[in-house]
Amino acid sequence: MPDRPTQILEAAARLIARRGVRGLRVEEVSAEAGVSTALIYYHFKDRTGLLRRTLEFINRRAVRYTDAAFDLSDDPRTQLTEILLRELQDAPDVRENSAAWGELRATAVFDPDLRELLATATREWNDDLAGLIHRAREADPALSGVDAQAAAERLTALVEGVSERWLSGTTSLQRAHELIRGAVEAELRPA
Repeated sequence: MPDRPTQILEAAARLIARRGVRGLRVEEVSAEAGVSTALIYYHFKDRTGLLRRTLEFINRRAVRYTDAAFDLSDDPRTQLTEILLRELQDAPDVRENSAAWGELRATAVFDPDLRELLATATREWNDDLAGLIHRAREADPALSGVDAQAAAERLTALVEGVSERWLSGTTSLQRAHELIRGAVEAELRPA
């Protein structure tokens, strides 16, 4: 059984994925987690603190399933593709993470504190992708003209958009994966 803070964060992520952020109440999270509201305030101070820590929790959980891409290959292009594909899987925790991330991103439009946290998380993600693209450039001199940071940002934007389409049922998982593979090929094409 997870510790109490983790149990609360799991409950918050589930609720955000199911109902969104805007109407999320601490009382609902306490009921979902099976703990008192006082315990939530003790661990997270307030709703904003809970949302911040939930975003961090979602990011850590995503690392667990995306980092498995490094076990599949030493090739940076393959690793990049697999990391992006692992963001869209028909697994409950991945779907939940994708939905919660999209909800938090949408809420950040109206919440400057959350916006800053999302900007930092996105920048770190982009830097990780840019590192892989840079390694791919080193492995293939024909890719020397690829701007790793710009390519990483475009791939991130694509995955976030495709994720929303997949979650809303307007794009199948298979088609989403095809789009991601095609985008990696387009970004890592010799100039």
